[in-house]
Amino acid sequence: MIQSMTGYAATTAESARGTLSLELRSVNSRFLDVQMRVAEELRALEPMLREKIGERVARGKIECRMFLVEGSAPATELNEAALSQLKTLAAKAKKAFPKGEELRIADVLRWPGVVSSPAADERELRPIAEKLCRKALEEFVAARSREGAKLAAAIAERIAAMRVRVEAIAPLMPQSVAAYKEKLTARLREAIDSADDERVRAEVTVFAQKADVDEELTRLRAHLAEVERVLKQGGAVGKRLDFLAQELNREANTVASKSVSQAISEAALELKLLVEQMREQVQNLE
Repeated sequence: MIQSMTGYAATTAESARGTLSLELRSVNSRFLDVQMRVAEELRALEPMLREKIGERVARGKIECRMFLVEGSAPATELNEAALSQLKTLAAKAKKAFPKGEELRIADVLRWPGVVSSPAADERELRPIAEKLCRKALEEFVAARSREGAKLAAAIAERIAAMRVRVEAIAPLMPQSVAAYKEKLTARLREAIDSADDERVRAEVTVFAQKADVDEELTRLRAHLAEVERVLKQGGAVGKRLDFLAQELNREANTVASKSVSQAISEAALELKLLVEQMREQVQNLE
């Protein structure tokens, strides 16, 4: 299925230590860019999370957040090394400032590193985290797929509208050439009271060659057919569709530059607007 690069999912699971939470969110990016926001006690699980995400997602800037909410007050203990270091520092400070106040127990306990909680057991949390990650990715990919289906439908609507504009331009060319021939003949008669048929044909031929957009219309039809094929094929289509949108825009610009009538100019402008709308949607596809 075609997927959007915008998605969100959040899941939780219970463990002996408390509630493990995982949140995934993504926005547009040219490549896969995974940014981890993992609690320090869960840092060992980060490589596994990256691997699982890479297996399911091809493009997008993804933020992955995992944290553990303790179910009850965790067991704590004094860090003997930190306590000894603090005692040494306090002795030196007392020597430098003899009249200074003594350290209170509350101050000691608040000192960074003196009181520590046991690290989360990775062996216990890993299978829970893996299951949680798979569940979150299922919801995440499903959300991106739903959004992708909507974007694909919007692009298909633009393609259908482009086809209408392309087919509207084709019959305008003979009309423009005939109008030019009539105008040129009238001007020659007005200027020299004569109209040399051979000269008129030569001028009209040059005009028709300069204004001919049949080749551009043929390429436009081919690009539109390719967009429809890519949409039907599905998968990671964003980069391919972005390239096709550039080609469509190039041909629409050429048609506009060769325009010899107001009707063709208007149709070409509408075509360019539709291509730009398509590109905006394509930028969101994986």
